[in-house]
Amino acid sequence: MSAPPVTRAFIGLGANLGDPARAIDTACTALAALPGTELLACSRRYRSAPVGVSGQPDYLNAVAALATTLSAPALLDALLAIEARHGRTRDYRMAPRTLDLDLLLYGDARLDLPQLTVPHPRMHQRAFVLAPLAELAPQIEIPGRGRVADLLREVADQTIEALPAS
Repeated sequence: MSAPPVTRAFIGLGANLGDPARAIDTACTALAALPGTELLACSRRYRSAPVGVSGQPDYLNAVAALATTLSAPALLDALLAIEARHGRTRDYRMAPRTLDLDLLLYGDARLDLPQLTVPHPRMHQRAFVLAPLAELAPQIEIPGRGRVADLLREVADQTIEALPAS
């Protein structure tokens, strides 16, 4: 029996409640512990204002690169379980969160499933996703959108702050 294929996936991490830095650190540790998965890298943290809402604390964001044998739906289930262990609730759309994990890219796959769309449908519009992703893989192509480094130039008007590496 052949081994399952290994896919490079990128995960967006964000938090703006509790201790966001700790949440991102422990989420990276949890990603590294997933079965059939290796954590390849985690970007620096970036601070950004919430998008589309006001009156919330700023977010800390990062991106993690994984090599995984998990299928995209199985990886999504694992991400949701990690969020739940961090106390993530979904009280309303755009609610503040203790941890948010988004499956941004899964190889070069384009998926449109009821529970999962890959590439993440708004990632190309968000500097807080593109900047940490460009740190890890500036030449990567977002299927149907273009190269991350080029897309990052298109959102240069969005204010984010790269924090010192920890």
